[in-house]
Parts: sequence; C-alpha cells; structure tokens
Amino acid sequence: MSVRIRLARGGSKKRPFHKIVVADKRAPRDGRFIEQIGFYNPLVPKDHPEHFKIDAEKAKAWIAKGAELTDRMARLMAAAGIIEAKAIKTNAEQPKKSAPKAKAQERLAAAKEAEEAKKQAELEAKAAAEEAAKAEAEAKAAAEAAPAEETPAEPAPAEEAKAEEAPAEAPAEEAKAEENA
Repeated sequence: MSVRIRLARGGSKKRPFHKIVVADKRAPRDGRFIEQIGFYNPLVPKDHPEHFKIDAEKAKAWIAKGAELTDRMARLMAAAGIIEAKAIKTNAEQPKKSAPKAKAQERLAAAKEAEEAKKQAELEAKAAAEEAAKAEAEAKAAAEAAPAEETPAEPAPAEEAKAEEAPAEAPAEEAKAEENA
C-alpha cells in the first residue's frame, strides 16, 4: 500500500483549514486517512503559531516507513526545518505556456545584467577602499616610525631662534630701501 503525507481540506467556503494526514494514495482528498499528524491554516500570518503545526517525530517516522510527500507538504516541512528543501523544478518540467514572453525575458535579462554590474561596481569600490585604507595605514605606520628615528637630534630650537631673528632684520632692510629710493 502506497502512503502519502498530504493536506485534507476542511473549513467553510472561502475559509480553508487543512489537516495534515497520512493517507492511502488512492483514498479521496478529504476522505479516509490513517493518522492525522498536524494542521495548516493559510489564513493566519506565517509567523503565527497557529499557521502550521506538525508532529515532527511522527512525520519523520512515516517518511522512514516510505510515505511520500506532496509538493505542498514538502515545501511546508522544508520551511519548518523538518526536511531538506527539494530542488526547484527545471524549465523542462514547467509548462511553456506560462513562461514569460519575449519582452519580459529581455527586461529580466537587462535587470539581471544591471544587478550584476552594480554588484561588480560595489566589489571594486570596496576593494579600492580597502587598498586606500591599507596604504593610509602603511603611511601612518611609516610616519610614526620616521619621527622615532629622528628624535635624538635637537637642533630645532636653535633654528627657531634664527627664524625669530630674521623678521627683525627684514624691516631694517625695507627702511634702507626706502631711503635709497
């Protein structure tokens, strides 16, 4: 007997509520089932505790016994972290009629190229900023190392004294230049 873990619909019109059941593959959707292991309420927000609840141990036990999952149950259980997510269907498995038309595909390709170019520019800018930061750090380290080597020499105060004497001589020279004129 092949067994599936699937949703059995309940609730009233336009107000769906689903029981998560383990049922024979051939049984009707809302009919006979072997065991109820949880529920799913699509009307409440996804972060609400009453949105999706399942007995993970029972589900794993049934999967170990060979129960198959429907696509919807596989998505819900993967989102809950009970099982690993299935691979997304390839284009060969999806119908061609629902595929985007030529203009939409061109826009999608252009948007993808623009996004890739933006990411590339961000990476280049980040790399340039890192290189500039490294160069600045190296220059700072070199500047810190250079004054440490020059500290033994102290003739700088004498030079400052000479510089202070020079402005005093400059007005005297200007006065001599004015007398000659």
